[in-house]
Amino acid sequence: MSLTDLTLLLELLALGAATGFLAGLLGIGGGMTMVPFLTMLFTARGFPPDTIVKTAIATSLSTILFTSISSARAHFKRGAVRIDLLRLMGVGACIGTFIGAHFAGALKDSALAAFFALFVGYSALQMLRGKKPKPGRDTPGPIVLGIVGGGIGLISSLLGAGGGFITVPFLTWCNVTMHQAVATSAGLGFPIALGGLVGYIIAGAHLEHLPPGSLGFIYLPALVILSVASVLMAPVGARTAHAMKVDSLRRVFAVLLLGLAAYMLTRAF
Repeated sequence: MSLTDLTLLLELLALGAATGFLAGLLGIGGGMTMVPFLTMLFTARGFPPDTIVKTAIATSLSTILFTSISSARAHFKRGAVRIDLLRLMGVGACIGTFIGAHFAGALKDSALAAFFALFVGYSALQMLRGKKPKPGRDTPGPIVLGIVGGGIGLISSLLGAGGGFITVPFLTWCNVTMHQAVATSAGLGFPIALGGLVGYIIAGAHLEHLPPGSLGFIYLPALVILSVASVLMAPVGARTAHAMKVDSLRRVFAVLLLGLAAYMLTRAF
């Protein structure tokens, strides 16, 4: 292994550990932080410039396939997951990310970077405001839940994230308890990641200039390292969350997201 390969390995381990810890500590998926840092790492390694953001998003989204299993399993044991909602939204979410991956594959990297920057920047500002949605309606019917799931999946496929930033507020608004909303959102990460994984493999299968070790738009070495590190560190973050107040840390994290959104905006222009 060359020094360059070893450096990339250590950088990916550190990124995976940090995002896994933050996910466990704050209950926020790592995609919003993982995508900008992967973009930086892939840029420094000289990956094809016109596919760097797509590769970062596809790889980040695929890690959720493994991290969601660990998180959802713990929630399942406590009986907190609303299976009825997960089943209906999960089908739509899987289809939504599959379609979204093909849509993203047809976009320019600059357009994806701009969308990421604007959406994550808005989410960070909402986090700083600290307002939580109030229950305002009953849970909608099966068709509406499937459509909402599809929309969440579509947006997640363009951000490389698990959709919790949309799923939890939506379910809370629909009179689902916060505990059940978080647990169901964790379970929804699996179909979101599954649809995105297959979609990004197919969307990038025809490209010949992707870096060695790629499967479609997914960079497999990073997928393996990030997944292992994230799964190991997420429980540590969860235990830490029970021992300290995280409200102030949540605001610090929101400021970090604003900085990362600004970086992605520079990628767009």
